[in-house]
Amino acid sequence: MTLPQLAGLAMVRQAMPTTLKPWLPAIGTGVMGWFALDGLLRLSHLPIASGLTLAGLGLGALLLRRRQPRGPAPTDVPGWLGRLEQLEAQFLRLAGEPAPAQAELDSQLRKDQLAALRQELERQGLQLALVGTCPPALALQPDLIGALRGPETLQLHWAHPLPAWSADWSWPEVFAACDLLIHHLRTPLSAADLRWLEALPAAQPAWLLVDCPSDDQSREALAAELRSQLGQELSRRLLFWDGLPTTLTASVSPLARHLASGGAELRRSRQLRRLEQLHSQWQCNLEQLRRQHFLPLQRRTQWLVAAGVVAAPLPSLDLLVLAVANGLMLREMARLWDCPWTFEQLQAAASELAKAALAQGVVEWSSQLLTGLVKLHGATWLVGGALQALSAAYLTRVVARSMADMLALSAGVSEPDLAEIKRQAPLLVAQAAAAEKLDWPAFIEQGRQWLCNLPPASMNCSDLMAAEPTP
Repeated sequence: MTLPQLAGLAMVRQAMPTTLKPWLPAIGTGVMGWFALDGLLRLSHLPIASGLTLAGLGLGALLLRRRQPRGPAPTDVPGWLGRLEQLEAQFLRLAGEPAPAQAELDSQLRKDQLAALRQELERQGLQLALVGTCPPALALQPDLIGALRGPETLQLHWAHPLPAWSADWSWPEVFAACDLLIHHLRTPLSAADLRWLEALPAAQPAWLLVDCPSDDQSREALAAELRSQLGQELSRRLLFWDGLPTTLTASVSPLARHLASGGAELRRSRQLRRLEQLHSQWQCNLEQLRRQHFLPLQRRTQWLVAAGVVAAPLPSLDLLVLAVANGLMLREMARLWDCPWTFEQLQAAASELAKAALAQGVVEWSSQLLTGLVKLHGATWLVGGALQALSAAYLTRVVARSMADMLALSAGVSEPDLAEIKRQAPLLVAQAAAAEKLDWPAFIEQGRQWLCNLPPASMNCSDLMAAEPTP
């Protein structure tokens, strides 16, 4: 193709509707196949030309159908439900067969949560809640419902006062199921009011109904004061009210218009928000379950590496043992995190993490602290290799943890971005090394037990047990 032809093709592709762009290769293949078959059959003068021409069109349609995206988009309601079902399948796979009793209970709990959420997704109309540390009198509820009534059916919950103090300042779960919150505020704002507003979930729509004087000058001064204390989003959702029932309709008229025009969008946002919240909760629980399976794998691999380093007479064989042992670990980790990457891609990612660990001096740091554990008296190559073996075990421990963190962050990514992994590797390794330093006493105890299992001719176990690691 010439440059003008390529430019023309690019212009056609840009002008094409977005929904057709992914199908362009299949459309081109079908059209080219039709022209090729039609030309050949015209030259051959066979009577079945029309039938085969239709066959060419059918082939193009088949290719077009294969190019269509499979399944729902991951960010709509069916897409989120599909992702939840995938998480449930991963839970069941990690639990094993037969599943333990606790796993059965957890599975039933997830089924109940998903069933309740499906029922909530089918809910029509809008649900609002009036909240605050000092809400208005309940007698005003019919007046507020009447002032907000629009084309959508409306249900308004009048909540109990929010506590003036909380251990975690976490909003009750019942409010998360509401499409919108109306937060009633009395001025001057209390510290509790500000803390509850700060703790408001970012995706939760909320409007502020503020008690204020009726004169315009005082209202403008109060609005300026609130904008300096509140975020930009909440500052655009202020409703000023003088506390009288007769002025309530006029005060909440901006919110009434918002509900009338954006009711469907509010309902859809609430559905997606609730699905994402449940998915996040399940993802956190699944990650905890994965870590439970990962810890024995990490310990087993680190001592397999240590034993291989002690047994290998040459440094090159040390590297071979490290590659084989970590290769087995990487395959098992890919299974735990349901990672579709190839073994070569996993090795490349682990290599970047290992380089970052070496650059940060993980081996040197561990070797200095391990000298108090391994006494090099009467040293043979086996005793001298014990220090190297323990350092290799600790390096494997840190790299494995950082690899687990990376796989957790890369959930759903079909292929690794090595440039991004290389950029993030120092931070991941630093976090993993800091976490493993906190568990240093446990590693020392495991190292003592491992050293005691070495051949007695090479090392005195009583001396090792008496040795204290350097703080």
